[in-house]
Amino acid sequence: MNHQAEPLPPADAAGSPQPVAGGERLHSLDLVRGIAVLGILLANVVAFGHPDLAYFWPPALPGGGNEGDELVWLAQFVLVDGKFRGAFTMLFGAGMLLFIDGKGGAREGVSLQMRRLGWLALFGVAHFILLFRGDILFSYALAGLVALFFIRLDAMRLLAIGTIWAVAGALAPILNFLTPVLIEAGSSAGVDGASTYYAEYWATLETDSRMQEVVYSGDSYGGVLHFVLGNEMTLLASYAVYIFFETIPKVLLGMGLYRAGVFALGEGVPHWRGLAVIGVVAGLALHLVTGLYVMGEGFPPYLTQMAFFGLSGLFAIPLLLGAMPLLAQWAARPHVGWLAERLSLAGRMAFTNYIGTSLIMVLVFQGWAGGLYGQLHRVELLPVVLLGWALMIAFSRFWLAHFRYGPLEWLWRCLTYWRLFPNRLPRD
Repeated sequence: MNHQAEPLPPADAAGSPQPVAGGERLHSLDLVRGIAVLGILLANVVAFGHPDLAYFWPPALPGGGNEGDELVWLAQFVLVDGKFRGAFTMLFGAGMLLFIDGKGGAREGVSLQMRRLGWLALFGVAHFILLFRGDILFSYALAGLVALFFIRLDAMRLLAIGTIWAVAGALAPILNFLTPVLIEAGSSAGVDGASTYYAEYWATLETDSRMQEVVYSGDSYGGVLHFVLGNEMTLLASYAVYIFFETIPKVLLGMGLYRAGVFALGEGVPHWRGLAVIGVVAGLALHLVTGLYVMGEGFPPYLTQMAFFGLSGLFAIPLLLGAMPLLAQWAARPHVGWLAERLSLAGRMAFTNYIGTSLIMVLVFQGWAGGLYGQLHRVELLPVVLLGWALMIAFSRFWLAHFRYGPLEWLWRCLTYWRLFPNRLPRD
């Protein structure tokens, strides 16, 4: 059956805005977005199945971790963590401009985009409270509102501002962790009195992780909600600050790549393919060297944090700026294979798939449901990821055989335009 969405019928009122119809989509965006949404699950599965500390520090895993945990950590550090989230964020920026340009770039398009972002923020808050503390939708909504001030800039200005901003945002956590890393290395120069503070800070992280394990492995979903509402809402508020370090600059980079024509049949790619390859190779090499060094040192807590939250963010900039154009060029080629088709369908339903996999992971891990929270090593988490991927791909194909949009994509559109649009495809 043909999965291409049929054009929507005309609006009831002449001149009223319509959502993007299937024929107006950039299919290269859908395909790359499908890869990204699958990759995000691979990055997030540790956060679904373990407390915060285990997300970046292998010794927090069962039994203090093992060699398999360390090797999977290295592979995820080099290839996954921050990369797929960064790609998804850049695609979000590109999608913002695609939406506005689809309305002729007029003020109406900006107004509708603001309405979309408002609803996205509410979706994000609900997702944070009900399913996953690592929500990105709320951050995207806030970052998108800031990015609207930059939509009139050309490609080079967007890329320049986004790159400089991203570098500055990555340097901030590197500098923040520099003092405790020096303490771990045995240096006391300029850090007198700081050792106690950082020891207490790490003890707080361990205490918080123990509390999370008790709550999320408990037998009550109500207990989870009570914990989130009573203890975690400050984390959601902190996202309004974190967006200035990572989310906003990557949204701007995605907008810049879109303006450069990267997602329009890969047109902007041939001019800088060589630089793109250099960026990917350099980014991967820097990640690998850093990850091996951290492993060789035995995962010192603060060095691991500096690498995971700081250095990785810095190295991901050339990696993403290189990988996104190359992926877009590949995605723009005619694809007839089943995998490319299914990834594209998953990308068309990225919003639904992102929320849906959170629900699946809650049912797999939390104590009141599947009960695997805190039980699995990183290697053992990989089959759970494969399960999530299979469900995403299968459900996307099934749903889009009968409907124009994924269920949450359709709901988001109806709320944005404040009218009920038909979603079921005509029968053949």
